[in-house]
Amino acid sequence: MSNETESKPGGALSRRSFLTAAAAVPLVAVRTRPALAAEFTYKLATGQSLTQPINARLDQATQRIREASGGRLELKFFPASQLGSDTDLITQVRTGGIEFLNIAGSVISTVAAGAAITNVGFAFADYDQAWRGADGPIGEYVRVQIEKAGLVIAAKAADNSFRQITSAAKPIRTPEDLKGYRIRVPVSPIFTSLFSALGASPTSINFNELYTALQTRLVDGQENGLVAIDAGKLYEVQKYVSETNHIWDPFWIVANRRAFGRLPEGLQEIVRRELDRAAMEQREDVARLNGTLKTQLTAKGLVFESADKEAFRRSLTQTGFYRDWKAKFGPEAWKALESVTGALA
Repeated sequence: MSNETESKPGGALSRRSFLTAAAAVPLVAVRTRPALAAEFTYKLATGQSLTQPINARLDQATQRIREASGGRLELKFFPASQLGSDTDLITQVRTGGIEFLNIAGSVISTVAAGAAITNVGFAFADYDQAWRGADGPIGEYVRVQIEKAGLVIAAKAADNSFRQITSAAKPIRTPEDLKGYRIRVPVSPIFTSLFSALGASPTSINFNELYTALQTRLVDGQENGLVAIDAGKLYEVQKYVSETNHIWDPFWIVANRRAFGRLPEGLQEIVRRELDRAAMEQREDVARLNGTLKTQLTAKGLVFESADKEAFRRSLTQTGFYRDWKAKFGPEAWKALESVTGALA
């Protein structure tokens, strides 16, 4: 969901250090810090693989928050699904079992449907549009929708990458190549709707179960950003990558509203400042990675194929995908989206 999460079973959870191909920043596992009398002890969880840059940046942020707060706020960091799958983590942050969570928009949309507005298929042409939307009208709309679910967005959006389709048996170049294709998608209605509209057979599976699903051919392929494809070692069980850029999916750092509200205003400001910094640095990390991962993944055996994006978009228009989702989201959400993408339906 991605978000996405853990790599193949029995992998990174046993490691005591993070390894990353991102920026040259040290990644460290959860620390046992000296027992100081913190006024607030909160948990920050992620579902992303240990090697994903978001974990490095959030780990650094927890240290800065502790230092800037003079030890008043201790954020204990639990990356890589250590506290459960994406869906488990959403339940925990809503009930207060954990206080902060980094989660993909596609996954949080299961409890805040409007967050899926960033996931409209083939909507964003490039990162310029995506960030103008996330830092502007689209982000403001999503913020309100997430608050309705009892959560607050605690920082700027981070980058869960444009998503590409991978396959074990054949490249996916046109909509016709997806007919009857069994593709894994996150637990998100708009992903299911997108691939159903293109003639595929989508199956929702949590990311921490994806490697096994591909290995056993429960599904033919999947779709994710290159960072997640590499971090999850999906190149071991897939052959082709079709560069579709079909969906852009942000990460949102959300907090339990009651827990965040208990923090004094000064601590809230520290948290927002340091998590904003983490998100902005992670964007730069992913931009660098996207510039090198294609070469690295090719060396690991993946074959990259170009895709006819306009053919996919025409197909979605013809099947009524845009018309239907415009009606589901409503005029406010669609206006925010089209203010950066141009007319879709």
